[in-house]
Amino acid sequence: MAKSGQARVPTPVQQYHLFQVIQDHRHPEKNAAIMQISFKLGLRAQEISLLQLKEVAKLNSTGTGFKLLEVMSLPAAYTKGADAMKRSKTHYQRKTISFDVDSFNKVVKQIEALAKSGSDINPENFYPPVKQHKGKSRDLPMVNQDLRNALIAYIQFRIDKGEKLKPSSPLFITQKGGPYSPNTLQEHMALMLRDWAGIEKASSHSGRRSLITNVIHKQKKSVKIAQKIAGHVNPSTTLIYEEPPEEVVEDALNNLN
Repeated sequence: MAKSGQARVPTPVQQYHLFQVIQDHRHPEKNAAIMQISFKLGLRAQEISLLQLKEVAKLNSTGTGFKLLEVMSLPAAYTKGADAMKRSKTHYQRKTISFDVDSFNKVVKQIEALAKSGSDINPENFYPPVKQHKGKSRDLPMVNQDLRNALIAYIQFRIDKGEKLKPSSPLFITQKGGPYSPNTLQEHMALMLRDWAGIEKASSHSGRRSLITNVIHKQKKSVKIAQKIAGHVNPSTTLIYEEPPEEVVEDALNNLN
């Protein structure tokens, strides 16, 4: 069953409208490229914010020319839960803890022994260790022509502005010239989807959900393929996307009579 409050999956008409209105705002080359990556490759906002030029293009020796790559190789360090280049790290606070039965019984006995001896008891000393997410690398063919056109236009735009690009240069930069933080890019993508395109309940995850939903429901591909595209470690996470897309539900309710 899908999680409550999931990002809206835009219809094809809404997606078309999004890319149209992007052209009416500042920085259309950059914004179109960001959203094409989201909708055509399914990257998370964090992954997009961490992309470097070398992930999408091969620069010439002077940094004034380039050739777009055929495949994006996304490092494991960019993926959810990883701390890539010390920019994606977020503060983690426990909300729940869980034990298996044997471990729980051992903890109870330890607490009983400490209580009998009169020792101070700090609950945090008995928490199980936090499982660290290592992320998962994946290769994504950049075959969609709209995606390729957007990336070419954006990189060429930066070169035409006189930038001397390096392979390690951030693919997307803010108005101040630095890389996006994941949170800032999430907010910017939500702004484009909700305020510019008027897509209610959309978020930076909408493009990703749209792509995976399309692969599973419209293309009828296996969950294994969708899992590889999404970079999910556990296939059960991908199974969330087996919920019918909103447009299918809407069509069913519209045809009740």
